[in-house]
Amino acid sequence: MLALLLAFAIVPLLLPLLTAKLGARVFLVAAVLPLAAFAHAVWLGPEVLSGGVPFSSYTWIAPLGIELSMRMDLLSWLMTLIVTGVGALVMIYCRWYFRGKTDGLGQFSAVLLAFAGAMYGLVLTDDLVVLVMFWEITSVLSYLLIGYYNNRAASRRSALQALLVTTLGGLVMLIGVVLLVVESGTTSMTTMLSDAPTGMVVDVALVLVLVGALSKSAIFPFHFWLPGAMAAPTPVSAYLHAAAMVKAGIYLIARFAPVFAFAPTWRPIVIGLGVFTMLLGGFQALRETDLKRVLAFGTVSQLGFLTVILGFGTRDAALAGLALLLSHALFKSALFLVVGVIDRQLSTRDLRELSGLGRQAPVLATVSIVAICSMVGVIPTLGFVGKESALAALLTETENGSIWGLVALIGVLLGSILTAAYGARFVWGAFWTKKDADGGMKTRTEWPRPPIGFVASPLVLAGLTLVAGFAAPALDRAFALYADLSPASSPGIPAPEYAGYLALWHGLEPELFLSLGTIAIGLVVFWLTARRDLSARILPFTAADVYNTSLRGIAQLSVWTTSLTQRGSLPIYVGTIFIVLVAAEGTALLASPVWQAELVAYQTPMQLVVAPIMIAAGLVAVRARKRYTGVVLVSVTGLGMVVIFATSGAPDLALTQILVETVTLIAFALVLRRIPSRMGDHNASVAPITRAVIGGAVGVTMGLIALVATGARIHTPVSENYPDLAYELGHGSNVVNVTLVDIRGWDTMGELSVLVLAATGVASLVFVTHRSDTLSRAIAPLPAASGRGRRPLVETSEGVQPRETGSTLGRTAWLVGGQKVRPEERSFILEVIVRILFHSIILVSLYLLFAGHNLPGGGFAGGLVAGMALVMRYVAGGRYELGAAAPTDAGRLLGVGMTIAVACAIVPLFFGVAPLTSTWWEAEIPVFGHVEFVTSTLFDVGVYLVVIGLVLDVLRSLGAEVDRQGKQARLGVNA
Repeated sequence: MLALLLAFAIVPLLLPLLTAKLGARVFLVAAVLPLAAFAHAVWLGPEVLSGGVPFSSYTWIAPLGIELSMRMDLLSWLMTLIVTGVGALVMIYCRWYFRGKTDGLGQFSAVLLAFAGAMYGLVLTDDLVVLVMFWEITSVLSYLLIGYYNNRAASRRSALQALLVTTLGGLVMLIGVVLLVVESGTTSMTTMLSDAPTGMVVDVALVLVLVGALSKSAIFPFHFWLPGAMAAPTPVSAYLHAAAMVKAGIYLIARFAPVFAFAPTWRPIVIGLGVFTMLLGGFQALRETDLKRVLAFGTVSQLGFLTVILGFGTRDAALAGLALLLSHALFKSALFLVVGVIDRQLSTRDLRELSGLGRQAPVLATVSIVAICSMVGVIPTLGFVGKESALAALLTETENGSIWGLVALIGVLLGSILTAAYGARFVWGAFWTKKDADGGMKTRTEWPRPPIGFVASPLVLAGLTLVAGFAAPALDRAFALYADLSPASSPGIPAPEYAGYLALWHGLEPELFLSLGTIAIGLVVFWLTARRDLSARILPFTAADVYNTSLRGIAQLSVWTTSLTQRGSLPIYVGTIFIVLVAAEGTALLASPVWQAELVAYQTPMQLVVAPIMIAAGLVAVRARKRYTGVVLVSVTGLGMVVIFATSGAPDLALTQILVETVTLIAFALVLRRIPSRMGDHNASVAPITRAVIGGAVGVTMGLIALVATGARIHTPVSENYPDLAYELGHGSNVVNVTLVDIRGWDTMGELSVLVLAATGVASLVFVTHRSDTLSRAIAPLPAASGRGRRPLVETSEGVQPRETGSTLGRTAWLVGGQKVRPEERSFILEVIVRILFHSIILVSLYLLFAGHNLPGGGFAGGLVAGMALVMRYVAGGRYELGAAAPTDAGRLLGVGMTIAVACAIVPLFFGVAPLTSTWWEAEIPVFGHVEFVTSTLFDVGVYLVVIGLVLDVLRSLGAEVDRQGKQARLGVNA
């Protein structure tokens, strides 16, 4: 099971690579893995049905007792068969549903298969915390699947709605899970349920867990996201919203019900909301004219039915609940797939536009009728078996005086009437020959015959619901393994004389007549409402209106908060921060009863030389009137720190500081090109005295903090052990670098995140319409007419164009970018020097990267050196030379670097050790001698790539993009 779970994590990554060659046939490849998982579950079936429980686990986060544990009891086995079996059929169906399409199929197939894997892990895991993780993964993946048509606003809105509702419900559930884990002392559901905790905290935790389950399974008041999700492709609806995702909440209720169903908070929520949802969904299904939305609200209704029965908590209800769970997965998936065939063939799902399809598509009509019969509860389908057993269980409880049994029975009967009504409406709307407004027959809808493979999946699903009906005795023996976990009756209610059982025929029992009565009344309701327009709003608002109003309220609140706090004045922002700093830190300083300070005039004679220069530069910078002058003077203080670091035995810090100062100076220079050269040209500096007071107060406060903090230590600093730890644990001699990538790797991880956010923020402020990399494409030479040469590109008033005349540029052209710069702005000597030095500088950066574990350097310093090489290329040849130097997108470098760093944190968890734990290999290699490799070097590679990506993003935004916008402003065209 763990191997299959790992396969579900890896194989989706390969599908996009196959899509270019296979097209829609890639879904047949994707179907192999769920078919294998289905076959594996079938192979384990005899062991499960004999009472065995296959189990495998892997210790994941040992300090928290969290394991990747897979446990297949009867309930998990059934859910596994549903998730993998229906998933495989849906993927086979996708082969024909997406025939002729290529856009986005690679990502879609990968996400759909990954979703199947997440559901596979969710229904099999025994660890409640890991279940929550899979739970949220399914929410994220469903967001991507629902939003497949991302160019449609409706799809984007529906995807976001589903994500917000299910994710917020999952976060609430997480709190409940934490409470249950703390109260029970274990994350294992088996252990927790075998010795269930009780008390007020547990009751509260159950409410929180139910919020997550109900939101996932679209139970009122969270039901509105499911009909909205019908904007997704039909295969998504058939899988996620009939057989898989919405069943996650039902599964969790079924898992907890045998133990917690009689807790004070359980039945009022589960039965009350379940009954209301069944009635609400059934009524709304009668008002819809879109076949898919009829099924969507019907699904909401059926989920309410399942919630009531599986959450009721008695043995007979649990037995009936599993039969209903299986039947719903079969008939509702089949119906959604039928709608997909109709939509794909006719490009419409409006039942008012369809007429006479039954005679033209008899197989499709038969499949639909069988599925609807199972949904309504017509013999000999599995739906009939489950419905009759459910009515029998509730009727027995009601006769013995159970109030909740009576509420559930009445609700189920009324809901069954509505189910029969909208079931008949679906068959009539999709396949019947209808009359027009004048009473005559409508023109028959012409039906193009679909490929047989397109109809195969719904045909198999509908056939299985018939086969399962006849196999009721075998299902009874199997499902009894789960049902026997529940008590025979509710507390205080006498146990029934005979235990219920699943059978196709129980005789002329009351539940049979109740079932037949609901069908008959439902058909009458359909007849009365078939040709009536019920679309008019009845209530002044709906749950969807509440959701939309809430989002608008949050948006308006954020706008109001932003307008109140963000006034558009940088001096006000900075001044506010400084005042808060002085007030908070000054209060802490004054409140301290004792100040301890150890003052030393200087540590090295160089400080006496450098410090006055830094102070003088700072004072002159305050008086500077030109922006560039101020920037240079501020850089003097930074370069002074370089000297202090270098003479204080910190070469790493000195190297990093000088590189940071250089890159910062260049970034400032790039920005200063677009603002006035002199300060106060447009907005004069105001309140100089106030600024001086605030600045002086900040300086005094920070000086006092430095004096007090350095003398306040009472314990031995942990850094004294860093040299030994660096050598013993990190296998490195450079304490600074080993500390960054190993001992305090989490701090570096946070800093990398900040760098990525900073790069993204800078680029987002500069790029107006897109962030796609156009430079590397723009500098690519175009083939000449002869095919042997290439024509260089030049900048014209119409943008970048191939040069029409002149000599061609050979395939080995060297100074590509500079040839697109205007001659008066070009320095040929500088270009040549930079190109000669560029590769040497890159090699130096790589040396610093790999030598940094034992010598001055590291990923940060190496990345800055490589960034400086890119800066030189940009300065020498402009934005196209930058494109030639780094023919890749900055976002990719940032993403790959961050991915490597995160992988270094996650991978150790799979080996049962703490995140970011490093290991090493050492060997004697001929010529090279003794060689050691530490895995933290990979983390340093991630740092290296992130830093290069940051510099490249700054150059492409503040440099190349500003150049492009400036040229566009000058020429009045898109340059």
